[in-house]
Amino acid sequence: MTTMTITTRPATDQRPPLPLVADDPRWARIVARDKSADGELWYSVATTGVYCRPSCPSRAANPRNVALHDTLESARATGFRPCRRCNPDGPSLDCENATLVARACRFIADSEEEPSLEALAGAIGRSPSYFHRLFKASTGLTPKDYAAAERARKVREGLDAGSSVTEAIYDAGFNSSGRFYEKSTGMLGMTPTRYRDGGADEEIKFAVGQSVLGAILVASSRKGVASILLGDDPDALVRNLQDRFPKARLIGADRDYEALIARVVGFVENPGLGLDLPLDVRGTAFQRRVWQALQEIPVGGRVSYSEIARRIGSPNSVRAVAGACAANTLAVAIPCHRVVRNDGALSGYAWGVERKRALLDREARNG
Repeated sequence: MTTMTITTRPATDQRPPLPLVADDPRWARIVARDKSADGELWYSVATTGVYCRPSCPSRAANPRNVALHDTLESARATGFRPCRRCNPDGPSLDCENATLVARACRFIADSEEEPSLEALAGAIGRSPSYFHRLFKASTGLTPKDYAAAERARKVREGLDAGSSVTEAIYDAGFNSSGRFYEKSTGMLGMTPTRYRDGGADEEIKFAVGQSVLGAILVASSRKGVASILLGDDPDALVRNLQDRFPKARLIGADRDYEALIARVVGFVENPGLGLDLPLDVRGTAFQRRVWQALQEIPVGGRVSYSEIARRIGSPNSVRAVAGACAANTLAVAIPCHRVVRNDGALSGYAWGVERKRALLDREARNG
């Protein structure tokens, strides 16, 4: 009797196939070389036998040959070697550059006089041209502008501490009083003596009006409009102004000045009218660059923080751009309300997100 063995096929596996790497949202971050993903995930490539960080500048791999890893230990467990281009085991290039820039900033702060570009580049071991590009990309300022801002800070600190004007000038690294006085008003917003006295005897005219956004306070120095503040409580706006100019003489506006606030209110009501005012802009060199870029956004326009950073030549300074927008004290005249997130969503606004939305809506209808 012959025994027959019958072999049957196993039932077809009905489980869904594993998702392809290309369908994983993390893969899109790798394709985009997203630097913000560094430290959050890694990927390995079977055909090259290496593992990388998401921002690796190497040519994009075929996703069929890629495995994604949520930890560095998982990437190492593949037995592959770390990529020599992106060095996934060590600090990222951005971290290394940030360390170099921080060293240069300390060098500037510790120098008695403004250091030359060559001296700064030599201090961190890079060529002057490379260092100049790196510094500007990281801080939004050239090394020269940063050094000037640092000297201005030292002057303010010296005057605040009660030093004489001459002592403050030389302690900040100015080798002649003439060079300082050429820039003093732009640096301090007033003469050094008046700054040391806390803005004493500076005259600030102001008036408060009402609009669809609530109360509006407009205040001006001799140079131009120094503050435009928005809020619900007119008295709170006046107290805010007093805090900003503690030793200045605040003067209630006369009829001529009230015409100025009428122009501001008119612009809020009908943005298409435009608003061209002489401004007394007080801020750091970087803030001024950001605010200038904001003034170039047309009525009805919306621009992202990252786009503003690119426009001022500092694509890595998005957070600093947001900080400059938050520090703006000239509402609507410097239109920080026109800056939004990359996805178009509204972010914070010093005078409230609802006011920001109302301003943008009115500009969209009437711009």
